[in-house]
Amino acid sequence: MVTPHLSAAPGDFAPDVLMPGDPRRARRIAETILQDARLVTDVRGIEGYTGTYRGAPLSVLASGMGMPSVTIYATELFRFYGVRRIVRVGTAGALPASVRLRDVVVATAAHTDSAMGSRRIDGVHLSHTASFGLAAAAARAAEAGAGGGARTHIGPVFTTDHFYLERPALFERLEAHGTLAVEMEAAGLYATAAAEGGQALAVLTVSDHLRHAEALTPAERETDFDRAVTIAATALLPETIS
Repeated sequence: MVTPHLSAAPGDFAPDVLMPGDPRRARRIAETILQDARLVTDVRGIEGYTGTYRGAPLSVLASGMGMPSVTIYATELFRFYGVRRIVRVGTAGALPASVRLRDVVVATAAHTDSAMGSRRIDGVHLSHTASFGLAAAAARAAEAGAGGGARTHIGPVFTTDHFYLERPALFERLEAHGTLAVEMEAAGLYATAAAEGGQALAVLTVSDHLRHAEALTPAERETDFDRAVTIAATALLPETIS
């Protein structure tokens, strides 16, 4: 089976997939946490690997940036490759002062200002929510120390199509409504999972703070990203998710 964006054969992907945005992060995850990882697709430089994690089959595939890109890859995984669960592992910008650099956010829902969701059902603004079982499993994994003691927050995020557009008034209102962080993919992933009958979650590393002008360096992002990856991978283990 070959789709327009994936060259993997049937059975090449495990039922569970970790999905970073950056292809280099996909390779790093494969090299650091997967056993017997093998490359299964690299169309357009978007690399996907399959191996095992603590004895359980697990794949990793990069998604690119933004809702359109993650929607394409998630749809093809769910619809054509038998994938059942996708956990996005990426970065986000924090909103409240209580969420700090290097913290982990388990995104139970994703507000969005994107028009993509409104195209699915005319006249309806869909609720973009994570799968409860995955969110609960990630919370258990973090509480058990899977993230090396990383401070973990559980709640909604805001998914936007804009990376550089500055909207302090909007961020203030979102923070007042309990939004923890801003990112660019979760709402698209959650909507796709709902449409395709799959499960999805985003586990995010706080790489910068939108209210306090703080940010990790590129090297720090790579190092601290590993804690969220471990939480996400542990959440997908049969003994954690059951």
